[in-house]
Amino acid sequence: MIGRLSGILLEKNPPQILLDVQGVGYELEVPMSTFYNLPALHDKVVLHTQLIVREDAHLLYGFGTNDERIAFRLLLKISGVGPKLALSVLSGLSLNDLAEAVANKEAGRLTKIPGVGKKTAERLLLELQGKFTVTGTASAAEGAARSTNGTDIINALQALGYNDKEADWAAKQLPGDVGVSDGIRQALKLLSKA
Repeated sequence: MIGRLSGILLEKNPPQILLDVQGVGYELEVPMSTFYNLPALHDKVVLHTQLIVREDAHLLYGFGTNDERIAFRLLLKISGVGPKLALSVLSGLSLNDLAEAVANKEAGRLTKIPGVGKKTAERLLLELQGKFTVTGTASAAEGAARSTNGTDIINALQALGYNDKEADWAAKQLPGDVGVSDGIRQALKLLSKA
């Protein structure tokens, strides 16, 4: 499976982009939240990806943050929600807005998204209830504070055996501009003292 791509952005045609990864051009579809945060053409970009294999196609979806990819995967698990609708949901609402809509059971916010009717909105609210707090995408402060480096630091700490709560706590203690390797070292020091 392709989990992450790092390369040069060659084309931007919403919602599709073309990414050159060492001479291989990957076509990806991205939510608008990721699209708006893409760098200029011919700049380097790193995207978390999800490969969907169908009988007639292999489709690659890209996300600016791991939290967006997690939300995409959660949406795909819901009956009647395919990749296009999941992408539409993530394009129509930010992760924080989606988490708020789910927490407050606001079906009206979801029905404003193209392709989401009343029944689909109710199913989304039911199936997603409680899921965003587990993935850490619920609070606006957490979402804003997490950069790609922060996500990479959290993933590294989890790979080393720390649970979600410990990894999130350590990452929040770090300065916002810390690099990944320095951040991991500092987080390990913090966790050893805790």
